[in-house]
Amino acid sequence: MSALSDRLWRHPRLLLALLLGPPLLWLGIIYVGSLVALLLQSFFSIDHFSGMVTRELTLATYAELLRPANIDIMIRTAVMAACVTLAAAIIAFPIALYAARYAKGPWRALFYLGIMMPLWSSYLVKVYAWKLILAKEGILTWIFSGLHLGWLLDGFLALPVVGGNSLSVSPTGTFLVFVYVWLPYMVLPMQAALERVPTSMLDASGDLGAHPAQTFAHVLLPLALPGVVAGSIFTFSLTLGDYIIPQIIGNSRLFIGQAVYQFQGVAGNIPLAAAFAVVPIVIMGIYLTLAKRMGAFDAL
Repeated sequence: MSALSDRLWRHPRLLLALLLGPPLLWLGIIYVGSLVALLLQSFFSIDHFSGMVTRELTLATYAELLRPANIDIMIRTAVMAACVTLAAAIIAFPIALYAARYAKGPWRALFYLGIMMPLWSSYLVKVYAWKLILAKEGILTWIFSGLHLGWLLDGFLALPVVGGNSLSVSPTGTFLVFVYVWLPYMVLPMQAALERVPTSMLDASGDLGAHPAQTFAHVLLPLALPGVVAGSIFTFSLTLGDYIIPQIIGNSRLFIGQAVYQFQGVAGNIPLAAAFAVVPIVIMGIYLTLAKRMGAFDAL
């Protein structure tokens, strides 16, 4: 044992290889390998007569991906992810600001507990609980009726794009559940970024005659922007790839995750499912490139 320790001490590169070898092999074979296999599958096609996959390289599957119905799925998913990210940032900013600037001692511990507690419960339990809350006979409808505002809810549900028979089968319901589930992933990076903003810069802005709104727009927000972008990476990517929430909460219009599940599991069209799965990878690749330029990874 002593001889082995001496050998590793004299050969630090060997020690580094032994430490990093297993995780790199796992990452390279299991993770990167599966992505490469997925990408390769997307260049195959399916014989619509026999239903068998034709293992010949072709771009026919990507041509099928660009059909209007499929483009509509991609646009719907990207718009929902962007709206969820924007709403989560607006809601999370005052929460993170209070935690970073004003919460002290046990109040800060209570803040972390309140943010992390929803993450400890089952994902499916939370989604099904929201389905009951948003249902036509749910507590939200009961509250509106008790306040004699049922007409307002009915009018909103009658709107063509955001409404439906009830909130539980509407795009608005899907949006609300997405925001609730992914909000902690926005709050925590934003709070970490706000803690790094020097108080002296905010005081200097006030001493120079800036109004609170000017201090927020020109000092606080630019310095906290990396944390906002870092949080948006989580909320945007998680919304982009999720298929459970739209399947339980919402109408019959598909999102990318649902399309992948449907084409792979129900239709058996694995090449088209793989092509759909490549879309979030491309979108997130572009998004991460822009986020890196904004310094978002410094706040992770």
